[in-house]
Amino acid sequence: MDSNYWNQVYQKKNEHEVSWFQEVPKKSLEMIDELNLEKDSKIIDIGGGDSRLVDHLLGRGFSNITILDISSEALEKAKIRLQNSPKRLEFVTTDITLFEAHKKFKLWHDRATFHFLTQREQVEKYLKIAYDALEENGHLIISTFSKSGPEKCSGLSIAQYSQDDLKSMFGRYFKNIRCFEDTHTTPWNTTQNFVYCGFKKQS
Repeated sequence: MDSNYWNQVYQKKNEHEVSWFQEVPKKSLEMIDELNLEKDSKIIDIGGGDSRLVDHLLGRGFSNITILDISSEALEKAKIRLQNSPKRLEFVTTDITLFEAHKKFKLWHDRATFHFLTQREQVEKYLKIAYDALEENGHLIISTFSKSGPEKCSGLSIAQYSQDDLKSMFGRYFKNIRCFEDTHTTPWNTTQNFVYCGFKKQS
């Protein structure tokens, strides 16, 4: 992926001008709530950029959150928005396929990053990095465009997945907990279909 491309996107557009914006990421939060994690659990949001998920996690009392994004511009916007947060947040600027975790996480969350990895080599790197970054019995939540979702996003080609696709792919490393599809409404009232899956790391 190209960091310059994504920096330009975030330079030109505010959060209400990107299709993936959610004021309240309801489905992600529902899945996280179901896990009953300890409030000091280490959580990483992949492609979190300027997402509002971190705001809601902080509101739920979580205190150990890492936000990873390829765009320094997106993370800078988040830093400004969250500058008065009493909790310590970690911001990591990197391509996810190059990420080297220096600690183990209890939860790996990714909404709308994975589908930008269109090459098999990228996908294989992602799976291995996620596995290595999670604690034993850690959780992974993935949300990506479904087979009936868009074929492009922000002008870029993406990969579409069915529930069975994700179960097969991630099932090599994780135990599937559940999958479902959901329709996301963009800020300009068009719709995009996503598939969500929850997994658990087991040896």
